[in-house]
Amino acid sequence: MSIDNKKLTTASGAPVGDNQNSITAGSRGPVLIQDVHLLEKLAHFNRERIPERVVHAKGAGAHGYFEVTNDVTKYTKADFLNQVGKQTPVFLRFSTVAGELGSADTVRDPRGFAVKFYTEEGNYDLVGNNTPIFFIRDAIKFPDFIHTQKRHPQTHLKDPNMVWDFWSLSPESLHQVTYLHGDRGIPATLRHMNGYGSHTFKWVNDEGEAYWVKYHFISEQGVKALDESLATKIAGENPDYHTEDLFHAIENKDFPAWKLYVQIMPYHEAATYKWDPFDVTKVWSQKDYPRIEVGRLVLNRNPENYFAEVEQAAFSPGHFVPGIEASPDKMLQGRLFAYADAHRYRLGANHEQLPVNQSRHNPHNYQRDGYMRVDGNGGSSVNYEPNSFDGPKESPETKLTPFEVSGQVDSVSYDRDDHYTQAGDLYRLMSDEEKDRLIEAVVNHMKPVEKEEIKLRQISHFYKADPEYGRRVAEGLGLSVPEDQTVKN
Repeated sequence: MSIDNKKLTTASGAPVGDNQNSITAGSRGPVLIQDVHLLEKLAHFNRERIPERVVHAKGAGAHGYFEVTNDVTKYTKADFLNQVGKQTPVFLRFSTVAGELGSADTVRDPRGFAVKFYTEEGNYDLVGNNTPIFFIRDAIKFPDFIHTQKRHPQTHLKDPNMVWDFWSLSPESLHQVTYLHGDRGIPATLRHMNGYGSHTFKWVNDEGEAYWVKYHFISEQGVKALDESLATKIAGENPDYHTEDLFHAIENKDFPAWKLYVQIMPYHEAATYKWDPFDVTKVWSQKDYPRIEVGRLVLNRNPENYFAEVEQAAFSPGHFVPGIEASPDKMLQGRLFAYADAHRYRLGANHEQLPVNQSRHNPHNYQRDGYMRVDGNGGSSVNYEPNSFDGPKESPETKLTPFEVSGQVDSVSYDRDDHYTQAGDLYRLMSDEEKDRLIEAVVNHMKPVEKEEIKLRQISHFYKADPEYGRRVAEGLGLSVPEDQTVKN
């Protein structure tokens, strides 16, 4: 609604006679408590900040569309993917992981890459990063991991001791640590980085056949990175550099775009693949499962209001549509609960009614009441099910595809613990110049660590990934690699 030529009013709609002077007893006051406009302004101002996200607090976003460019109906019955040329509106939020809302854009940190597809069967959220892997593979470790990336409870400072202590005691992090300290750890812009679903998901076709799938959004702008010294300089001069770049690119109609590809694994091959396909710290070889084109994502419209559209955007990996389901990935399983629960805390139980989160097709359910219910609350319709009053009914054809589970109930790890081969492969893929920059970034990040045992423990992991990798980090830190180190395959 346009606000041009509108009278200024209170929240209840009453006209405001004076917005420059409080109601006082004479020119010197004191201020009268009957100045309800003043009290309303101050009270609302005190409540203008909702709790920021624990992770991914600093973000930028834009609207756009996704267009199918290749027929993938043999793999999934998802309605928004059922026809070449079909377009679906999207909202994409980029973010850094560890920093607070006012932190700098150009820090070395993974970037969130969260896409909300407003499909005709409800909203589908693909909540990933700009890395195809992650630091840990079980959600039970996530709070501890994030604590190490935040601030020390005494000093309230970022603390490399916490960071490297956790990583050195969690060898599954090595692959992502190597990726993060490489060139792609600081993207040049949000437009010049790829996005990944990271987790494995399940696609199901019309015949009920299931496939495992991984998502790759490949930037049409190319992948570019910032040198760490330049990134540090920009962080001091323009901490909102990435946010600004994205906004102006779209304003200037230089619309950023990504090609979506998927890797498809036949359902039964998961049991025999050389890597556990549900371990988010590992990738699938593209030689084994080549990428298949699906479509094109384009961002072509900036938000009209940052708070309403970017800050209040709520993504959840649990937002699926028929034809797309979860996998047994332990990190994904935890995120299915944690993300929606975070939104219930930050935004309230009715956060799905906010315009940026609202389905383009009216939801029909029996959820009622709660803080900030902003629609008709179901009116006079029945609020329970089953019922005899023509209330919404389930759609059996959209039920979860059955799958087998086995094993004893216990707290157990994945049954494969090779955390070194893929990290070593990544190192060996790098050019000599890329290796130099990787070693420099790791060494500079580890130098402030006070305990030598933490440094040696982490060097041991680097060495097991590749002896040269470990030796060069050790030399950079002025330490010796323990003599008993051997490569672990």
